[in-house]
Amino acid sequence: MSATTWYIARSSGLVAYLLLSSSVVLGALMAGRAKFTWPRFAVGEVHRFLSVLAGVFIVVHGSALLLDTVVPISLAQALVPFASPYRPFAVGMGVLAAELAAAVGITNLFRSRLPHLVWRRFHYLTLAVWGLATVHGFLAGTDRLDPWFAGIAMATVTTVVMVLFTRFSSGGFSRRDLAA
Repeated sequence: MSATTWYIARSSGLVAYLLLSSSVVLGALMAGRAKFTWPRFAVGEVHRFLSVLAGVFIVVHGSALLLDTVVPISLAQALVPFASPYRPFAVGMGVLAAELAAAVGITNLFRSRLPHLVWRRFHYLTLAVWGLATVHGFLAGTDRLDPWFAGIAMATVTTVVMVLFTRFSSGGFSRRDLAA
């Protein structure tokens, strides 16, 4: 793998994770009825844009890794969780995260045609995507032991966990949450 391809793979993975985390934070704030300076529709559009952009960077990350000649991974190994010869569990977590993200993206495309309850349940899979991506980054990332990566990862995890805790613990689940 050329140095350029390697840097693209590493940076696109990190950027995808940061975009995904930002989308999760914004989505949780919106679902928790946080007050925003911007109109709610504009915040929703930013949330959707972050999600789509995260998907683009996930594809760039996976595509760049397919070009790796140091640790060759076939397309089949990149699509089948835990089939990679390189850190099978860690890479498998990333593959699962990407595939669940694609499933959530597909349901978002058909949101108007799906019952709201079905769409909402699929949308909650985004939390699993974020968790799997977090595990993937900590176990498979080549920068995982570098202080700069640890700082970014800890700040991101702390922010997401705090927002999710606030979202789901303030008075427990509402009837609307339990019904959805």
